[in-house]
Amino acid sequence: MKSIVITGASRGLGAAMARHWAAPGVTVALIGRDAVALAAVAAACEAAGATTRQAVLDVRDATAMSAQLLAWDNALPFDLVVANAGVTAGTRPDGGLEGPEAAALVIGVNLQGALNLVEPLLPRLLARGAGRVVLVASVAAFRGLPDSPAYCASKAGLWAYGESLRPLLALRGVGVTTVAPGFFHSAMSEKFIANQPFKLTAETVAARVARAVAKGRGRCIVPRRMGYMLRLLELLPAPIADRAVRLFRFSVSDG
Repeated sequence: MKSIVITGASRGLGAAMARHWAAPGVTVALIGRDAVALAAVAAACEAAGATTRQAVLDVRDATAMSAQLLAWDNALPFDLVVANAGVTAGTRPDGGLEGPEAAALVIGVNLQGALNLVEPLLPRLLARGAGRVVLVASVAAFRGLPDSPAYCASKAGLWAYGESLRPLLALRGVGVTTVAPGFFHSAMSEKFIANQPFKLTAETVAARVARAVAKGRGRCIVPRRMGYMLRLLELLPAPIADRAVRLFRFSVSDG
């Protein structure tokens, strides 16, 4: 891959993927909301020999996203488009529900924000008959968890979007990889007040995503055992599955 764009690139998995792909001859376009953190990621990528482009944008702003993406693509066409930006909400430590504003924010960033990245670039990828789209969903896409309904809904929607795009775009030379990570070390995971089984580093997840992309895989579930466990719950009767997912209860701090 020679020209990459990544949303949510200022920290966490987005930053780890940017650093992983950074190399001489590679241009990495970084989109995030934290200018200072974004500059630090850019510096790390440039130290590895990559060229960087940066934009401080809210992925929910469709107009600004489209203008910036098309300008970048005019200058150097993208061959890898990574929708990674994400936020979370859920049951608060006092037991309160996430509420409508938090739910709207989560769905706006995680689902609509991904569409705001991919949709403006799709016609160009199809016209070139090349490139790959990577959609970072979550294992939470496979089975709704009781303390994060909006997050699960946003990731389930993103997973379904990718699964719908892949067989369609493949006919015209564009690949799609849907990614479902479990828990990994990040600022987001620090908000979860609960046990986080099979937790990985962001660098480990980034390396596995990169390997899946390099091999042209349509799906990347990391770690597989957690993802498959949640997928299998959907085969059980609802009362049994509901009891099982209560083992994953947690709350989300505001810090």
